[in-house]
Amino acid sequence: MVKTQRTYPGRVGAFCTTLGLILSLILPLPGNSSAKVTGPCSNCHTMHNNQNGAAMATYGAEGKPWKGEGPYPALTRGNCLGCHGMGTGNKIENIGGSLVPQVYHTDSTDLAAGNFAYILGAKGTGASDTKGHNVIDLGNTDDLLDSPPGWNCAYPVSNTQLTCAGNYGCHGYRYKNQGTASNIMKGTHHQNVDGKCDIANDLYNSYRFLLGVKGLENTTDKWQNKAADSHNEYYGASTPMTDGGCFDCHAFAPDSMNASPASNTISGFCGTCHDDFHFVYGIGGDTSSPFTRHPSDIVLPSSGEYAAYTTYSVEAPVGRTTVPDSIGNTVYPGSDVVTCLSCHVAHASDYPDMLRWDYTTMIAGSGENTSGCFVCHTTKDTGG
Repeated sequence: MVKTQRTYPGRVGAFCTTLGLILSLILPLPGNSSAKVTGPCSNCHTMHNNQNGAAMATYGAEGKPWKGEGPYPALTRGNCLGCHGMGTGNKIENIGGSLVPQVYHTDSTDLAAGNFAYILGAKGTGASDTKGHNVIDLGNTDDLLDSPPGWNCAYPVSNTQLTCAGNYGCHGYRYKNQGTASNIMKGTHHQNVDGKCDIANDLYNSYRFLLGVKGLENTTDKWQNKAADSHNEYYGASTPMTDGGCFDCHAFAPDSMNASPASNTISGFCGTCHDDFHFVYGIGGDTSSPFTRHPSDIVLPSSGEYAAYTTYSVEAPVGRTTVPDSIGNTVYPGSDVVTCLSCHVAHASDYPDMLRWDYTTMIAGSGENTSGCFVCHTTKDTGG
């Protein structure tokens, strides 16, 4: 028999105040309405996961595989997708006064990193494992791939391991034997640096809690690439890292070596799993054309077709070699760089390989398309 938990407002308030000072970990909500989490502790935490005879772990849409009953580490009321994948019609939810970005939703538009709903078919043209990162949090094992494309490391990552955060994920601390699940996101929301992340020497001050990654988070329209003057600013380098260096940057390094890209770039971070697609040896051995794979962390040329890309496009975003103080609506060929996110989204899209556009409609010389590949390759559409 489940007993009703009594509530004593004075004691609960005091306990929450103490808890807020003690706990430096919380369920991952990348960013918030302010730099650090504010509001009632009960928005995210529950002391005993029981109130009035019901479990307090109630976040998440009914019927979703990630809707659990808890309890969860750090006394949180849900797991990653419990708060970030509620499956509603809103790409941003309001939970107790806190704005929470949604990575699984049916809103008409998506956040900058895409939407896992495309994988399961809740949104878009139909379910497909090819449309995104099949994190096991979705309850959907990738039936097409058993390791990351471009994987070139002795340490295995299988299609039954990939998750949102931790050793086999992207967010949080990524290193072998990291301990309890709580340690994965420790020090994030209560200390979160919102906006310019140009230090990135810890998890809480790294871009989107991607350890070691620098960038400028959009604070105008949070979590969105909305327009030329309202988008995230990605950090890039003029030269890709020169070595895959699994022990230098990947999640399977010894415990004393946290997984983070030496370049601090978003492309370098992607390269920790997709190393053949990023490191110099993977794109052809050097930074000169012709390439064997499309380069990233390389300067957009200032001559020829590339010189015409001068107005920032959220369809094919560029990276900056210095983390800017504010959002810019201009692209500078010869200075700005191509990144992995110039073509792909991070979570999922409605197109294969997480592309930002339908690759099958990219027809050279047709004179009918100025989007997608032709944002950078401006003359290829007209046969130039």
